Amino acid sequence: MNTLYDIQVKNIKNQDVSLSNYKGKVLLIVNTASECGFTEQYEGLEKMYEKYKEQGLEVLGFPCNQFGGQEPGTNDEIAAFCTGTFGIKFPIFAKVEVNGTNASPLFAHLKKAAPGILGTEAIKWNFTKFLVGKDGTVLKRYAPTDKPEKIAEEIETYLK
Repeated sequence: MNTLYDIQVKNIKNQDVSLSNYKGKVLLIVNTASECGFTEQYEGLEKMYEKYKEQGLEVLGFPCNQFGGQEPGTNDEIAAFCTGTFGIKFPIFAKVEVNGTNASPLFAHLKKAAPGILGTEAIKWNFTKFLVGKDGTVLKRYAPTDKPEKIAEEIETYLK
């Protein structure tokens, strides 16, 4: 694997999706969970997606059950929760692991390109966010506590 665009992921229906489909877009990639204290961020992520999708923003949600068992559902249950509770229209993908030996190649790439505090690569909790530029360069990692509305202005600069 050479770039982010060489990575294949599974959508919520377990179908292969190439990240090359997102070339030329600004991406906000988020590990999500339905039963987390940060789950309300789905609302802010959807608002951001609706506001900026015409300018080239894609929000990509990747459910993960590695933190406190806060995403126990099946892909179908997760999809129903996201659309039914929050009206999510941005892409939600199949459940992944973000840390450890079974970590998704996508998250292995993101963590290496944008380490966290003190250079640690491990993701610490749900709703960690990675910002990717139009050329596929990983620009920044945001903490779970960084709410979508607080990072929107910074994201706007990359959409221009």
